[in-house]
Amino acid sequence: MKSYLPGLLALVFLTGAATAQSTLYATNSGETRFFSETPAENISAVNAKSQAILNTATGELAVRMNMRDFTFPNKLMQEHFNENYMESDKYPTATFRGKVEPAPHYTQKGTYAVTAKGTFTVHGQSQERTLSGQLIVTDGTIELQTNFDVALADHKIEVPKIVFVKIAQVINVKARYVLKPYKK
Repeated sequence: MKSYLPGLLALVFLTGAATAQSTLYATNSGETRFFSETPAENISAVNAKSQAILNTATGELAVRMNMRDFTFPNKLMQEHFNENYMESDKYPTATFRGKVEPAPHYTQKGTYAVTAKGTFTVHGQSQERTLSGQLIVTDGTIELQTNFDVALADHKIEVPKIVFVKIAQVINVKARYVLKPYKK
């Protein structure tokens, strides 16, 4: 698998210069899940290759995932997701670029309630978002967790009328990223 962390590094530093005190934490194996619940059918998928990088000196956070890395229990669902709804050849990635607030004590173990304010882009459509979650500091890792909803209409994801009752118009997304110190 090709690593996109150098590109994520560039995203993290677009709004602020790196300092000697910058400590970067990253992962190439973050987990992003989504769930669509309707009376007709439930649809779930997981992407265990989500990439994230956090600059603890500035609070800047960048997340990137390839849409084709989502796996479904049913291969036909996966094919329809990529070809008909997400148009993964045209829009291969989803990203979030923002800043974690308030700045937690990255050197003190604990669980902190945080928000990340930034730009969420999926299906070629960007939306300003404030995502709430938890940041958990342990020995050597920083874990980020969030749970949020995505309205298909906000990102111009169209669902044909024939399957409209099988796909929720608002999708629940859960993410869990365990970040470790980044070494070049």
